[in-house]
Amino acid sequence: MDFFQYDSNPWGQEILVRISWDLLWASLIFGVVFVVGHLVMRRVWFPAHGGTAEKAAAVAPPAAADVPARVRRHSLGSRLFHWVMAASMFSLLITAFFPVLGIQFPWLTIHWVSGLVLIAAVAFHIVHATVFMDLKAIWIAPRDVRNMSRRLSRSLGRPGPDPELPGKYPLENKLYHNIITAVGLAVIATGVLMMYRIDTPLFARDPYMFAEQTWGWVYVIHGLSAVALVTLVIAHVYFAVLPEKRWLTWSMIYGWISREKYLEHHNPRRWPARE
Repeated sequence: MDFFQYDSNPWGQEILVRISWDLLWASLIFGVVFVVGHLVMRRVWFPAHGGTAEKAAAVAPPAAADVPARVRRHSLGSRLFHWVMAASMFSLLITAFFPVLGIQFPWLTIHWVSGLVLIAAVAFHIVHATVFMDLKAIWIAPRDVRNMSRRLSRSLGRPGPDPELPGKYPLENKLYHNIITAVGLAVIATGVLMMYRIDTPLFARDPYMFAEQTWGWVYVIHGLSAVALVTLVIAHVYFAVLPEKRWLTWSMIYGWISREKYLEHHNPRRWPARE
């Protein structure tokens, strides 16, 4: 399998062009293998070892006297950002990779416009999260790592201390958020630079802004980030439709979760309930 594509410039020098499209197939295969592997674990391993890690974490619920029937999980701004980002992300992936797979259509304008929508959504989210949300809720703390270790041991059927319930986000959600943030910022930054190589109403085309080899690395970083997003999106959609995770998906639509789900999956000391 090749990782990069090279070409020759007019002087016969070999220059880096982009990633190899073999990596697109690798990302698709990896995503499918992950999904199939997790499905097998759900059907075979977890039932034979006391249930899933999530069920193992559901220790005795705390007193529910002060917990409202509906606990607010996502504000309207957060939900709008999520769905606008999702729409722009799917549009970007479709316009980027469908032509590679042989499905031809006028994709370029749709692609860079979708990129601008994604940039606007991310800019809004940065301001909204900084001003109106608790940034510490998404930070990874040592207790998160320790608790994940306990949950993993429980899911593997090993004895040990009971894992405690997390706050608003367990470690796997925090890791996913931070990874997709880094990948998304990389694809945005390189995508903005690549717009200088095409005609847009935003700024004048300047394909000579960087040397050929530098442009090659811009395209490589953009391509690597894009194929990583393929696997990340497959995993995200898979978990969103799992029966035991659908309450989280519905919370991204309605903004709230039930008292029962709150007490089953969250620690009120780390994430106080709000109506």
